[in-house]
Amino acid sequence: MQNFSASPRELVVSLWRNKALIRSLVKREVVGRYKGSMLGIFWSLANPIFMLMVYTFVFSVVFKARWGSGGSDSKTEFALVLFAGLMVFNLFAECISKAPGLILANANYVKKVIFPLEVLPWVNMGSSLFQFVVSLGVWLVAYAILFGLPHWHVLLLPLVLMPLVLFVMGLSWALASLGVYLRDVGQIIGVLITMLMFLTPIFYPASSLPPAYQSVIFLNPLTAPIEMVRDLMYWGKFPSIRLLTMSACGALGFSMLGFAWFQKTRKGFADVI
Repeated sequence: MQNFSASPRELVVSLWRNKALIRSLVKREVVGRYKGSMLGIFWSLANPIFMLMVYTFVFSVVFKARWGSGGSDSKTEFALVLFAGLMVFNLFAECISKAPGLILANANYVKKVIFPLEVLPWVNMGSSLFQFVVSLGVWLVAYAILFGLPHWHVLLLPLVLMPLVLFVMGLSWALASLGVYLRDVGQIIGVLITMLMFLTPIFYPASSLPPAYQSVIFLNPLTAPIEMVRDLMYWGKFPSIRLLTMSACGALGFSMLGFAWFQKTRKGFADVI
């Protein structure tokens, strides 16, 4: 039986070695998502535009919401701040919801010894990042129309998002493996994602919680990236170096563990499937 390296070096080497394959599969995934529809890939642009319009109407007109106790009276502030948080959460949710079924959905690759199964979570991530970039473009255009040129700090988004990407990749590798052996994982993840959406400071700022709960909510791995992304995009604030460093170190370690688990357990995929 073939042995698969679980070393951190293999994680990087595999990504570089299969970059052309990953790029090709991501392109196929993005195009295939809208294949056969009349508007085609235009839906990837239409969806975030429609959702931004809905959020703007519901929260600024219906609820007349403000962001925090000291928020401004701007009718669009809440919608843009909310949408920025949702973009990050949707990136996480889309990857994690698909992760348990990645191997099962590509069972034809499992018995092909030459196919690198470890790239499937990267393909999933690439497809989700494409949708994130489209949503980001919609957000930036909306901000430019309403408030003028966005803050230059938005250029630092890749730096803030990298820890989240690493964390999601580690979790995706672990769930992709578990999904082969435990078919209920997909159902459980769906429920957990719904719960997590309301336990993450998307619809409210973390600062609005009582001090005792603020320390608890930052144990949520999505809190830090969402808070930092909003600070960069809307308020033009540079993220805390301490928080960013801690997030990056934790995410890097988690991605290595997830990759190692996947490599150690993939030997039994063919027998189970």
